[in-house]
Amino acid sequence: MNSNLILNNDVLRAEIAPLGAELVRLQDATGADWLHDGDPVWWNGRSPLLFPMVGRATGDRIRVEGEAYDLPQHGFARRSLFEVVEAAPQRALLRLADSESTRRGYPFAFRLDLAYALDAATLNVVATVVNEDAKPLPCAFGFHPAFRWPLPGGKGAHEVRFERPEPAPIRRLADGLIDPREFPTPAASGTLALKPGLFDAGALIFDKLDSRRVAFGPPGGPEVAVSFPGLPHFALWTKPGAPYLCLEPWQGFAAPVGYDGDFSERPGVVVLAPGEQRRFMMDVTLKL
Repeated sequence: MNSNLILNNDVLRAEIAPLGAELVRLQDATGADWLHDGDPVWWNGRSPLLFPMVGRATGDRIRVEGEAYDLPQHGFARRSLFEVVEAAPQRALLRLADSESTRRGYPFAFRLDLAYALDAATLNVVATVVNEDAKPLPCAFGFHPAFRWPLPGGKGAHEVRFERPEPAPIRRLADGLIDPREFPTPAASGTLALKPGLFDAGALIFDKLDSRRVAFGPPGGPEVAVSFPGLPHFALWTKPGAPYLCLEPWQGFAAPVGYDGDFSERPGVVVLAPGEQRRFMMDVTLKL
């Protein structure tokens, strides 16, 4: 069994599991954990990685050049064992390469590298997708960190503060796929007050996002800030009553209802030329 990797400085302690290259703990200097504990009563995830697909495909199958391939929701990276390439006190590099198993559902040669590094009160995460195939490689990628709600030491009502006002309508899911309807944004002012009932219909999906940074916490209290340069989509999700909130920067999202076209043409999917690579970055900063 592969041991988890521990990164540590005077401010943060991060623990990363080789299974899924998943961040499973993020603790401050007091030892308080800011991530959801994975209690399966609510959800057994903590911060899974979404690759090579974000969300669900119609019938849980993608189409590539006329052929259908079974691919589960959010892809296979979160359930795959990554190779540990580097393990140092304040940084780590993990790698997933294509295999016979991955090619059964995603017929491409690729490499996915996850680099984690501590910088004072910030955890830097960089995912690099490399097309190692002789043909174009379509893919999507997403981060899915679940933070405790309330945050450690957080009292009173929490809110999500966007970098900019978000006046565009949002999207919702219908049976796991993007509903063709648009819905009024709850974050037009840039601040979203977290109220009962907000997630009764599932995730809030911002597919026309202006911000590239969001912060979560009570006004004037502790805060977790998530920055994601280069990632154009974002979602907020929890199960009603659950003790966590997911702040999810994405490139891509679920297939629209009824979509049955080629995976390369699905909205939000990027296509890498042979030999090309794409970096997806997220910084998580804690403020006590």
